[in-house]
Amino acid sequence: MSQDDRYRTTSWNGGEVSRRASGEPERPRPAPERQPERTAPKKKKKRRKKRTNPLLALLLWLAIVAASSAIFAGVGWMLANDFAALNKPPMEVAFQVTEDFVLEVVQEKQENGEMKEVTYYDMEKVAAALKEAGLIEYDWFFRLFARFYHAGTKLTQGTFLLNTEMDYMALVRSMRTTGGKTETVDVTIPEGYNVKQIIELLAENGVGTVEDLTETASNYEFDEYVFVDNKNLGSVSRLEGYLFPDTYQFYVGARTELAFDSMLSNFNKKVYGNDELEELLAASSYKFEEIVAIASLIEKETDGSDRSNISSVIYNRLENDGETGRLLQIDAALVYAAGRPITQEDYVSLDSPYNLYQHTGLPPTPIANPGLASIKAALSPADTNYYFYVLNPESKKHVFSETLAQHNKAVAAAAEAASRMEAPEG
Repeated sequence: MSQDDRYRTTSWNGGEVSRRASGEPERPRPAPERQPERTAPKKKKKRRKKRTNPLLALLLWLAIVAASSAIFAGVGWMLANDFAALNKPPMEVAFQVTEDFVLEVVQEKQENGEMKEVTYYDMEKVAAALKEAGLIEYDWFFRLFARFYHAGTKLTQGTFLLNTEMDYMALVRSMRTTGGKTETVDVTIPEGYNVKQIIELLAENGVGTVEDLTETASNYEFDEYVFVDNKNLGSVSRLEGYLFPDTYQFYVGARTELAFDSMLSNFNKKVYGNDELEELLAASSYKFEEIVAIASLIEKETDGSDRSNISSVIYNRLENDGETGRLLQIDAALVYAAGRPITQEDYVSLDSPYNLYQHTGLPPTPIANPGLASIKAALSPADTNYYFYVLNPESKKHVFSETLAQHNKAVAAAAEAASRMEAPEG
């Protein structure tokens, strides 16, 4: 063992030293385990990418660009149309800026150093109200404009005439005291008034002149309401029955169609769009316009407490020969035709389809504008055998009869009561 090998503990150990000292032969060392040969990994073959047709890719890109441009252009046009009031159907609205729109009132220092009270309006509420009124389409876009235009401080409270031809800036400018503020007047339309009476009432309150109101009622096309006859223009009777009796706030000196539109809109909501009435109409054999005509007759004849009984008389005469030969014989229709108090001669000589002493069935149009109670009575008549009624002047109530003989007695009693009332005391 060389001197160097003595210190290589990895080459010998204590057992080997003992064996060598005793003379034992050296044991052969086991051969080292043969490590398996490593083989180089096989290289994966790369898939050849299919080449995209460059023309197809270009066409696809152009299609995407064109579609995106069309979408953005369409959205942009809709917003521009709303902002600039382009191609909108003409409509005028009396718009109210109320105290409910006020956000806060603060004192602000002006450029000249003075303090001034400034009112800030909630443009979110204003935009929602403008959209509901049909003046704008996109309330969020109007709010965005209002923020940049500082519109929240440019309004004042009041009633203003706005229209769909106004752009966003014009709408804001018009909602100021110096803009289109309009005087208003409250007018109550009584139940049973006909169109001519309503026109006179509106003219007395400064809503418009009799001439302008009559022209509008006769010839303006209220095509938003399916129950209005917009084909046979020329007579105010086409609106008869559909100007709903109620209290309205009209605009002095404004466009006259606004006044009629308010009454027609109210009728549309409370009568034509009434679910309860719609169910009753569905069960009726009469058309909607016939029901309104019946209701107008009831309204002109009722003492206020007998609508369903009067309704039953009308239906009994319409549907049975009875003792009237299907003639309704209602004075109120004859008065409507004459346009004045009637005479005894009118019963036989007044030639008009409204003369229900000569023409069977209903009049060609309603003769007045009935209230909701009369319309309900027209759809729900009482179940009676009444064919006649007469008003007793003392009781101010109608006396109903089934036969002509009973009716004649009631008429005589009414005449006697009238004589007593006219006779001088003592």
